[in-house]
Amino acid sequence: MPNDYSISTQLQQRVSSDQAFHYRIVPVKEENGTLTFKTDSDDVDALLKELTIVLDSKVRLETCKKQELQNYLTANYRQAKKANKGNLNYTPDFLEKILITAKEIGSSDIHFEPYETRCRIRFRIDGKLVEQFNIPIHEYPVIINKIKIRADLDISEKRLPQDGRITMKSDAEEFDIRVSSLPTLFGEKIVLRILSKDAASIDIADLGFTKQELRIYKEAIRKPSGIVLISGPTGSGKTTTLYATLKLMNSVDTNILTIEDPIEYTLEGINQVQLKESIGLDFSKALRTFLRQDPNIIMVGEIRDVKTANMAIRTALIGRLVLSTIHTNSAWATISRLIDMGIPSFLIATTLNLSVAQRLVRKLCSKCKREEKVATDLFPDGFKLPPSLTQHFKATGCARCHHTGYHGRKAIYEIIPITKELVFRIKNNVTEIDDYIEENKIVTLKQNALQMIQNGETAIEEVYSLLTR
Repeated sequence: MPNDYSISTQLQQRVSSDQAFHYRIVPVKEENGTLTFKTDSDDVDALLKELTIVLDSKVRLETCKKQELQNYLTANYRQAKKANKGNLNYTPDFLEKILITAKEIGSSDIHFEPYETRCRIRFRIDGKLVEQFNIPIHEYPVIINKIKIRADLDISEKRLPQDGRITMKSDAEEFDIRVSSLPTLFGEKIVLRILSKDAASIDIADLGFTKQELRIYKEAIRKPSGIVLISGPTGSGKTTTLYATLKLMNSVDTNILTIEDPIEYTLEGINQVQLKESIGLDFSKALRTFLRQDPNIIMVGEIRDVKTANMAIRTALIGRLVLSTIHTNSAWATISRLIDMGIPSFLIATTLNLSVAQRLVRKLCSKCKREEKVATDLFPDGFKLPPSLTQHFKATGCARCHHTGYHGRKAIYEIIPITKELVFRIKNNVTEIDDYIEENKIVTLKQNALQMIQNGETAIEEVYSLLTR
């Protein structure tokens, strides 16, 4: 979607978000050492003098209407919950400012990427990467070394990937950052995953379950034993769903143990273990030890291999409830994945309580979305358009959504409870259950995505890949 108010990353970072909103300025051009700003200030002369001193640069001001400037501001800058003073040009405390700013504007990941002539920093916001800063290529090794030192990584090792962790403290809170370095053609690329430490604010009723789905889900997790598996790609909200579940089940008479990589949330009353494969503490070894810890509920961060899958099955067989995630495209594909890993189908049928698939979908901004008539060419080839779908909404962009057209995200689910009929089918290695899904009115990811379109909650292009299933 074109954005008439966008400016280059180089210009954006000439002033911080706080400076832009405080002075009501947006940099639009830099020529011959003079920085040109748009402003809606009533006292241009006084502003010019102050900016010349604050920025230590030649400044030129162009006046514009208040609405035009507001559009420029909201399209290019995001205001943090707590103000960060100062300029985000490269300075000795540049890294600190980036980390705290990313956390406060709701970014989930920070990407540091070197190229032949430039280095850029991107934030992932609402699932999409947005370029935020460019830094001089000769300064890139300095900032990378600072990250590696903070994460306790080997700064002399530039040929192999490394993983580490940083604990950050701001005035408002303390949070953890997972660090991953990767050698690339022009230097080390580093990705920082910001981990939300406190799970107290997560509520299972707010994630996106329909009433019927939530009823089925709660029924499955109330069982004293068995396995509940949640599938989906990276970044689809699986861990958040698991922690909302643990919060619901957390009580003084229940012993809950988790093994995770990394620990993304903390929740009082739950015993959490950080996976450390370098010293032999993997998922399967932790599970073996957990069985001697008198658990009621065990959460395994991810079933990655047959050893972990076998231990999860064994744990469920001896009367424990196991919650975990797995990478598959649909709820039923989880069963096929376990069989492909070598788990006997009769054991899967005996222990699996529920299979869940989920995705995170961006929601259209309610203030600027635009209604249009539905056209068949907007949908995948062969897609059967429901007769009731005659109108749809498109992303437009406004100040509220920073001119992206979207505001916030919602999880959608596909939930398959393992009934007696499905137990029989799993034992007999039946791979197709389309008839069962239709007869039992199980709502699929595709149907939930289509419902969001019909409700005007999201755009067709946002869930296009789900409509092809």
